[in-house]
Amino acid sequence: MQIIKFRFCLIAFFLFSISNAQSKKYNIHTVAFYNFENLFDTINDPNINDDEWTPPGTQHWTKEKYEQKLKNLSRVISEIGTPENSNAPTLIGCSEIENRGVLEDLIKQEKISSYDYGIIQFDSPDQRGIDVALLYQKKYFRPTSFSNIPLLIYKNKLNSQENINEDLGDVEIKADKSRIFTRDQLLITGFLENEEIHIIVNHWPSRSGGEKASSLYREEAGKLNRKIIDSLQQINPMAKVITMGDLNDGPFNKSLKNALGTKAKKSEVLEFGVYNPFEEMAEKGMGTLAFRDSWDIFDQIILTKSFIEPNFSSYEFWKAGIFKRPYLIQASGKYKGYPLRNSLTEAGFSDHFPVYIYLIRELK
Repeated sequence: MQIIKFRFCLIAFFLFSISNAQSKKYNIHTVAFYNFENLFDTINDPNINDDEWTPPGTQHWTKEKYEQKLKNLSRVISEIGTPENSNAPTLIGCSEIENRGVLEDLIKQEKISSYDYGIIQFDSPDQRGIDVALLYQKKYFRPTSFSNIPLLIYKNKLNSQENINEDLGDVEIKADKSRIFTRDQLLITGFLENEEIHIIVNHWPSRSGGEKASSLYREEAGKLNRKIIDSLQQINPMAKVITMGDLNDGPFNKSLKNALGTKAKKSEVLEFGVYNPFEEMAEKGMGTLAFRDSWDIFDQIILTKSFIEPNFSSYEFWKAGIFKRPYLIQASGKYKGYPLRNSLTEAGFSDHFPVYIYLIRELK
């Protein structure tokens, strides 16, 4: 377990009085989320739309590119959260993965194999075959239950349905029942050391067809998130829940502010509410991805109020960040400054920067 010492300035930050502002020791865990951007193997799966991610496909996805992509991702994972925590993330939510096999290849990479990551993953009904998953260090986290919760959206039940573009790219509409098939939400319950926590890993419907036209799909995703959290809090009002993912919306969009009910400031979070530390970053113009030179934070980690109580006798939220090292950034060309993503000539990292939070607990 990585141990950190906080000096007086940090103790003051945590609202301890000057009389108690002596050096204290804390356990720390990094919790991260990373969109792996099309982590496909090279094998053509006839059950999903992965033809472009094969050697003869449009991406010319070769064994060499695939292996380089795994090395690239493992490097990032090994460094997220440093230098405050020299240990790699204890928990990593991930999206845009083809199957369990690619994750098994990933956790065997030299830079992260020593962390002994476990995998929780289900196949989603997504048209492209991409899923969400959780990687966890077995030494520190013990899952007790997990399930994939489908996002049930039916086109004929949505408001203003005539204005919704059916060509959403990452969803499949079955004409017979008009259900829109997209990625499930992954719910995991387990013990971080001896403390029970719940994690929801998300990849909400994309903005294909336009932000406004597709907004209702993500609002439905936010409502499902809220329903899951409510059900956990009904069992235990102090349930510690982390929901994270590529939400395809920024912190100010309806899916978060209205459907999920996020708040930007800890003081605004009421009982059973949720806190989004990435909203203030968005206000400052920070971002995890860019489109037409406009930055936004689609990748977010959101916590229930029980994680932000000023009591570090159990694991509590410390701070959040966007992991943005120079090697993750396009250095030249039209997309200079953007995340260094895959190209036809090389395997990059991702078109998203990863995000992370720290959970800390005082050592007695």
